[in-house]
Amino acid sequence: MQLDVVSDTVCPWCYIGKKRLDQALVMHGGEGITLAWRPFQLDASIPAEGVDRKAYMEKKFGAERAKEVGNTIREFGEAVCIDFRFDRIERSPNTLDSHRLIRWAGTAGCQNEMVDILFRRYFEDGEDIGLHEVLLDAASEAGMDVDIVRDLLSKDADKELIRQEDALARQMGIQGVPSFVINSQWVMVGAQEPEMLVRMFNKLLAKEAEATAAQ
Repeated sequence: MQLDVVSDTVCPWCYIGKKRLDQALVMHGGEGITLAWRPFQLDASIPAEGVDRKAYMEKKFGAERAKEVGNTIREFGEAVCIDFRFDRIERSPNTLDSHRLIRWAGTAGCQNEMVDILFRRYFEDGEDIGLHEVLLDAASEAGMDVDIVRDLLSKDADKELIRQEDALARQMGIQGVPSFVINSQWVMVGAQEPEMLVRMFNKLLAKEAEATAAQ
């Protein structure tokens, strides 16, 4: 079973969704499931240098609503051992380069770990994951070849491919993230509870087993 998770690196619900997915994979065992992370930019209009986060969030939600949203997210985060530190985040970055790094991490065999690293660095450490030096440090933490990553980041490598994958997700009808796409056919939207994900895994794997046996 191919499980593609469509997410953005600045989406707090995607971080919560990943923690719940990790729990589900442990509960299930993960046998027969191939996992891949796919890009989605919540706001591709943000300039490459990013924007002031406080001003951005207040413009998007309003000052009071932004606080309420943050408090709600912190509560859900605590339940999965995420220490959201929105007070540390100064910039809202453009996430294109972080998605490029996640793609390259897939080739290096550390994609799932890289997703965790970027979420943690942004939401808990308050680092600007739009900066190349931060991305290079993340690559080093994951054990990737930093020289290769530095060279790729300095060029336009895979930028258009990321944009195409983002567009494909939208063509599939995905408007919110995280979204879980199974075998390019079924889509579940939102940070699903681990038990729900396990039930879904078992149901679909059983269907595949039946189909294989019937051939």
